[in-house]
Amino acid sequence: MGWGCPARREKINKYQGRVFSAPALSRFRAAVPFSFIVHLHSAAKAAYLNGSSAERAALESVPAYQPPPQDPPSEPILMLPGALTAYVGLIALIHLRVLLPPEAENWTIDVFGFIPRRYDANALQIYFPGGEGAKIWTFVTYSLLHANLSHIFFNVLWLLPFGSALARRFGAVRFFVFMAVTAAVGALAHLVTHEHAIAPMIGASASVSGAMAAAIRFAFVRGSFLSFSRGDADAAARVPALSLLRALRNPRVLAFLAVWFGINIIFGLGSISVGAEGASVAWQAHIGGFVAGLMLFSLFDPVPRIAATADASSRDI
Repeated sequence: MGWGCPARREKINKYQGRVFSAPALSRFRAAVPFSFIVHLHSAAKAAYLNGSSAERAALESVPAYQPPPQDPPSEPILMLPGALTAYVGLIALIHLRVLLPPEAENWTIDVFGFIPRRYDANALQIYFPGGEGAKIWTFVTYSLLHANLSHIFFNVLWLLPFGSALARRFGAVRFFVFMAVTAAVGALAHLVTHEHAIAPMIGASASVSGAMAAAIRFAFVRGSFLSFSRGDADAAARVPALSLLRALRNPRVLAFLAVWFGINIIFGLGSISVGAEGASVAWQAHIGGFVAGLMLFSLFDPVPRIAATADASSRDI
């Protein structure tokens, strides 16, 4: 609207918070010089004109356009440490052997699977591929072989929470050596209980069991990865651990042991034996790896031990 509109037609013009109709505005213009009449388009402009010099200086220092704050970067749902990612990737890569012809696939199991009969000196001489060298490397290499995808799935499923914390705590070198040692102890337990067995044992469950046993030495301490009061993943993996005796007196650790043994016995998830005798659960290897992980944890742990008077787990979860 212009200034020459009919008198009855109101024109809204804000001046210091007042609203004038057209006749009143005309009288006001006559009394006040035109240079003092300003259209106030916004509250910011009004504050600028009516405020003090300090307020005007503060407003002038604010940029005319301020971009909206960026959204914080979203964290991935599951972040695996590099050592565990490499371990799972190696298992997946080795499992591509199933694409080989049946004869070649069976050869890989005979050479790298753990066969107790291979160590039986009193039995009839049976030729096993791999020779004398296989008597050494198969204590570890059997743990990298799996029968099928479901076998891998269940082992990785158990390994994700416990193995992740352990890999962050130990670092890559300690983690890999620990998995190899627990695999070897699991194979030894299987050898003692299956002295004349000819069926190869394969699967990572002895190592997975060892990782679970080692992790419960610090899993229930306040701030750890099974604690409701935990912090970030690295800090949760590096809380001080309980001593072996204190862990075995901890009610939560004892409850976990009961559940683990119950699941292991009832459902039989983990390493299996593959061969002419059919498939069966190598539960003795599970127990061997579990006991090794529980007992040998302190030899690998780089984090200082928890004080004897501070049982943080008693106040958590």
